[in-house]
Amino acid sequence: MKRALIITYYWPPAGGPGVQRWLKFVKYFREFGVEPIVYTPENPSYPLVDENFSTEIPFDIEIIKQPISEPYRFAKLFSKKKTKQISSGIISKKEISAMEKLMLYVRGNFFIPDARVGWVKPSVAFLSEYIAKNPVDVLITTGPPHSLHLIGMQLQKGLKLKWIADFRDPWTTIHYHKSLRLNKTSERKHKAMEALVLKSADIITVTSPTTKKEFEMITETPIEVITNGYDTSEEVSFIMDSSFSISHIGSLLSERNPEVLWKMLAEICKENHAFKNELQLKFAGAVSEEVKQSLENFQLISNCKFLGYVSHSEALKLQHQSQVLLLVEINSAETRAIIPGKLFEYLAAKRPIIALGPKESDIEGIITKTESGKFFSYWDDDELKVEILNLYEEFKKGDLSIASEGIKKYSRRELTKQMATLILN
Repeated sequence: MKRALIITYYWPPAGGPGVQRWLKFVKYFREFGVEPIVYTPENPSYPLVDENFSTEIPFDIEIIKQPISEPYRFAKLFSKKKTKQISSGIISKKEISAMEKLMLYVRGNFFIPDARVGWVKPSVAFLSEYIAKNPVDVLITTGPPHSLHLIGMQLQKGLKLKWIADFRDPWTTIHYHKSLRLNKTSERKHKAMEALVLKSADIITVTSPTTKKEFEMITETPIEVITNGYDTSEEVSFIMDSSFSISHIGSLLSERNPEVLWKMLAEICKENHAFKNELQLKFAGAVSEEVKQSLENFQLISNCKFLGYVSHSEALKLQHQSQVLLLVEINSAETRAIIPGKLFEYLAAKRPIIALGPKESDIEGIITKTESGKFFSYWDDDELKVEILNLYEEFKKGDLSIASEGIKKYSRRELTKQMATLILN
């Protein structure tokens, strides 16, 4: 077996989608001839925690930990809520306070590329000694936080090791990058650092075709698209909802507020009292006050059920038992490359999907090819209303279902096989 050293910030008990990608790779690597060694912080500051993920770690995997100095710990003394949002990449474009502006300015200009950059130097020193005593064949870094790629770059240079840089999200084209209040010097540093990492890595992996295209304009390093996926080993016990339920799993924050959908649902409710009585909107995850106010304005709040953050196992159950699954992405050119991890679990749940996002989104291609639902831009008012009515009519007949195609390639085992091939070759 080839030994692969995986450098990741997000690891159980971290919750949310960021931890799942490499947890699942590690779970299946040995089936494909890869022995994983995980390097992660000893005392991280995670915005979400889900202890259930810890049960999926292979019991005899080697996990190395070193302390990290977390600036966000000190920022919490000023504003715990805002610090949690910023550390998650949740940055509102609405009017913000002077304290938030200061926090964003410090985050963007004093911590380049991100607030975990202080972990780079001690990690390089520690891992250099570790590898000298415990040789590895491949280095893998996964970001964000993209500062972890600096660890890989320095180790690659010093130890002449093969280095794979994995990007779960873009770097300077991520939707919140422009909100960091960067000065011109800091902006240049971000771009220069991004280019250096992309040109230095032996292989780059990304999660979307659009990110691949963006990176190909910067580097000639080989780039492979390995999306996120769903895990077939997770059995789900559920009973279908008796109501016409439309469920959204994940955060719905200020800029992820599909008022076009709320408007269409409100119109149908006024036109059809049975629809009004049977409609249930379920939200698992953080929902902003702006979104709740929109639902109130469209007189839908009585049809809503706000569940808050739920465990991954509960999220899977919710996906399977819902009549319709809702996926919403910010209506911005910068989010075309974002493919939410939940999309693949939606595919596995085999429930009809309604997705809203920017035109030319990578989400649209997956939904269309798999025949798993319909994708709409924020301007497709009439088409969206027709789709909702069609789904409701099928629900009333008792045969609301989909016959999706080609989703097996998105299983975590298949995706791990792809990643293992890059490691072994």
